[in-house]
Parts: sequence; C-alpha cells; structure tokens
Amino acid sequence: MAEANKNLKIIIPGAAGLVGQNLIIELKKQGYTNIVALDKYRENLEMLEKLHPDITVIEADVSEPGDWQQAFAGGDVVVMLQAQIGSKYSDDFIRNNTRSAEYVVDTMKQQKIPYIVHISSSVVESAADDDYTNTKKAQERIVLESGLDYTMLRPTLMFGWFDRKHLGWLSRFMKKVPLFPIPGSGKVTRQPLYVVDFCRIIVSAIRSGPHNKIFDITGREKITYVDIIRKIKSTVGAKCVILSIPYSLFWILLKIYAMFDSNPPFTTDQLEALVAADEFEVIPWWDIFNVKPTPFDEAIRETFCDPEYSNYTLKF
Repeated sequence: MAEANKNLKIIIPGAAGLVGQNLIIELKKQGYTNIVALDKYRENLEMLEKLHPDITVIEADVSEPGDWQQAFAGGDVVVMLQAQIGSKYSDDFIRNNTRSAEYVVDTMKQQKIPYIVHISSSVVESAADDDYTNTKKAQERIVLESGLDYTMLRPTLMFGWFDRKHLGWLSRFMKKVPLFPIPGSGKVTRQPLYVVDFCRIIVSAIRSGPHNKIFDITGREKITYVDIIRKIKSTVGAKCVILSIPYSLFWILLKIYAMFDSNPPFTTDQLEALVAADEFEVIPWWDIFNVKPTPFDEAIRETFCDPEYSNYTLKF
C-alpha cells in the first residue's frame, strides 16, 4: 500500500455526531492533522472543540448557503456525515439529509474538491418505509449523480463512544429504571457495527482514494436484540429487570412520550426499523479496507468502560 499523505485537507460536515466525534479521534491517531469540522449543534461542537483544540471547528448549517462554503477551499476530500436520524417532522429530514447534500456537493464542485466519502445507511436496502429511509435514498442519488469520485459506505446500526441514541441511550435508561421493556420477544437478529471499526474503514477509504463503488458495511457478528440488552446490562452493572411487553403497547408508549418531547430519543419509526426482519449480507470489509474487526464483547467493554471517552454523551 502506498504511503498515506497525512497532509490532506479533510472536510467533515456533520462532524459533531457519533461517527464524526469518533472519526476525528481515529484520524488524529493515524497522523492526520488538517481537519475541518462543521456542525450546527453548538453544544456538541463545543465538546468536539474542547477535545480537539488543534483542528478547525466551524459552527454551520450546511442545509443553507453561508460563509462555511469558503472553508472548503483547498480541500482534498469531504467525508459527508450530516444526517437527520430521528424527528417527528418530515421537513427536518428533507432539510438535513437532502438539501444539505445538495449544498455540500455544489460547494465541492465550486471549490474543485474531487473526492467524497459518503456515509449512507443500510436502511436504504431495508424493509423500512419512513422519512429517514426515503431521504437517505435521495441523498445517495445526489452523490451518485454528482459526477464526483466517491466511495459510498452503508453502515448498519452503530454503537460506541458519544452515542446519544440507540445503545448509548438504552444503557443510560436501564440504569435509571427498575424495569427495562423490550418489544415482543426481543429475538430479532441485529448486526451492530462498532463505530471505531467503521471509522477505520473511512480512514482507509480516504487513504486509498475513490473506489466509485457502494459498500454495505455490516457488523460481523449476528446477535439478537435481547442478547444485546443483556450484554449492555451486565457491562454497565444495571440492576433493572428486563421485561418483554407487546409490540403494540411499546409503540403506544413511545407515541405518548413523543407528545411531551419535541425531540424524543427513540421514535415509533425507529421502533419499526428495529423490529423489521432485515438481515444484511456481510462482505469481507476487513480485507477490502485492511481493518481488523473488533469482537462484539470487546467493543461493548470499550464503549462503556473506556476511561478517556466513555463518559462523554452528545446532546439531543
């Protein structure tokens, strides 16, 4: 493999989210220093800036034109991470998934940046039919029709440091309640992906250059949802009792919760995606991108027990 150019200017819209926070840690570990991080969420961006005072951090909403576009000048590669994952409002998904992608791609063309590593999602091939899925499909089309060189990655459900939703939120919730509900039997098979492994794949894609291909990046190990919950409970030392409740009741409880929370951490759409009978093909990404997979048990321990990063949680 050719020697990596560690002076590449790497631009990351959506940098203060789960993947972005972990990606910047990994980029710096591997010697990359010319990093421009953009995000519109002030509190999460402040956390990023506190952890990494040596990179360029810009508060910006890339779903609108603005001064942020000048920061793309001289860029070598864009890692497009910005995404609306959960919301009660369709407009949020359109603005933050579709419109933002249009502005990022247009800005890359204006600034003559040749290469994009686009982070899509496995949901585009799932049985789910919701705003997130549909706008992520639209986001893919924008990149594929842009004429830019690209590597497109479709990860499955991810977990790791800074997780404000999904497994991170569930781990905090189970430490607060005596009973932890799961929908139905909890026997739905999941293929969770450790975000550190995924970030190493992204860095490999940056280093190797455009593949002009789409890669489905799936967790290597298959594990049922209830077993994931049991493993998290054991790792964090939660005392709650895991209780199966009917799916319909779980759905109603989430709907009621959303009536009192403008940005709920877990929505009915996410519940429907969670229990969808999806099983994704596992390609040998460890060989394609030369990344050693982290075993699930080890990844869970690192996620919740690491002394440096496991106590950081992003805001909603």
